[in-house]
Amino acid sequence: MKIRESILYNPLQVQQLKNLVAQGEGSTLEFKRKVSHPEKVVREMIAFANSAGGVLLVGIADDGSIPGLKYPEGESHVISEALKKVTPALPFHETFIPLGGSRTVLQYKVFESLSKPHFMDNDNKSRECFIRIQDKSIKASREVREILKRKQQSKGVHFRYGDHENILMKYLEAHHTITLKEYMVVSGLNRFIASKKLVLLVLANVLRVIPSEKGDQYTLAFGKFS
Repeated sequence: MKIRESILYNPLQVQQLKNLVAQGEGSTLEFKRKVSHPEKVVREMIAFANSAGGVLLVGIADDGSIPGLKYPEGESHVISEALKKVTPALPFHETFIPLGGSRTVLQYKVFESLSKPHFMDNDNKSRECFIRIQDKSIKASREVREILKRKQQSKGVHFRYGDHENILMKYLEAHHTITLKEYMVVSGLNRFIASKKLVLLVLANVLRVIPSEKGDQYTLAFGKFS
């Protein structure tokens, strides 16, 4: 769902923009100089929606300077077309911020979604899902996608604490974190079952998942499990 707002030059709003830019990129703020690669812009928006929300500014350089856009309507149209490949549709608010001198910044306030996870449908019929980690948008693993999906369902989670869970807890006491592959090795479980157990324990708030580009890590959510 898109909410669009177009306004005249407003000195107060421009100052608010400068204050926002001064914070630098982070978990809820991303800069793009222009829309050379619309799929990269959409990837950031998907990551915000799948995480805690955020603001994407188009017309801001990586160094924090604010050159703006000469043809913001064209850039907006390109982004709108690229967003057609996202399912389900993203909740966001688009604002044109005139800077004066025929330059404008596009601001996209992306809200944390109630319909996670969101995907980008590629031309080769593959689907990609992204989440926001610090100042980067990374591809979500199958386990993180499942966690995002099931957290929206608000259903109770039940799991059996058996030998494989006991092995996991002992490993975490000694090593603090574990990956899916490590859990498969120490437990002797195949990927499907090991993945399912880790996902269930995250949903039950026993474990916490730490996504990364090099692979997810799992750790105890609240100290020692008893």
